[in-house]
Amino acid sequence: MAPSSRYALILSALVSIRSLHGFMTPSIHTRSPTHSLFMSTVDEPILQKQCTLDGRKIRGPLTPLGNFVLVRTKDSLDATEGGILLPDQSKERPTEGEVVAAGPGKLHPHTGVRITCPVTKGDSVLFGKFDGHDMNYNDEKVTMIRDDDILLHYRGVRMTRENVVPCRDYVLVELTKSKAETSSGIVVAESVMQGYQPCEGVVVKVGEGRMTSTGEFSESPVKVGDKVKFKDYSGNEVRIEGVDHMLVRMVDILCALEA
Repeated sequence: MAPSSRYALILSALVSIRSLHGFMTPSIHTRSPTHSLFMSTVDEPILQKQCTLDGRKIRGPLTPLGNFVLVRTKDSLDATEGGILLPDQSKERPTEGEVVAAGPGKLHPHTGVRITCPVTKGDSVLFGKFDGHDMNYNDEKVTMIRDDDILLHYRGVRMTRENVVPCRDYVLVELTKSKAETSSGIVVAESVMQGYQPCEGVVVKVGEGRMTSTGEFSESPVKVGDKVKFKDYSGNEVRIEGVDHMLVRMVDILCALEA
């Protein structure tokens, strides 16, 4: 028998054996655990919603670095307390929002100790009117701020005296109402008092203190109930439950009268 005929006969026999053992029949391919795990990591970003920043598509969600905090700003009110509608140009810039993501905190420049961020995702925060950088993230208005810009934070739908927490070295002071007349009995016109900002009151809440270079918090010089006087125009006004308050840094408090 010629060699070519012998090879053809052997090949035909092998094909017959494979057919008998089911090697040539169609089969359903199953994924190994390793293959399934790999495919899940690949398919997951595709199934997620595409993230956008200022109208442009980005690879994934934003991750703040250092002591930066990404805040979803709350819409400013469309009407005053009396129900009068306000045009868009007269609305104040919203300075209250919800934390979307927060960085791990910054490193102290001299000791290398990490100063942790005081807020976490889901916290509501109040920050300065002109602080931060405004962006449009996933078709929502957001602001990137530093943790140093946060005045107070809280959990809940709205601010109350019970749930607000002054951030770090801030102190919440309930302002003392200004007198409408002098000590000699002369009545002062309201127009004169409009530009006057009270600089004294009673301490309502005290922050945990400023974090030092060793990672510990400095002790507050005042406590709840103390009457304090602070530097003129050094605080940030905030209205909580219809009462005027001032958020003041501990270093701006001039003197205190213990309760």
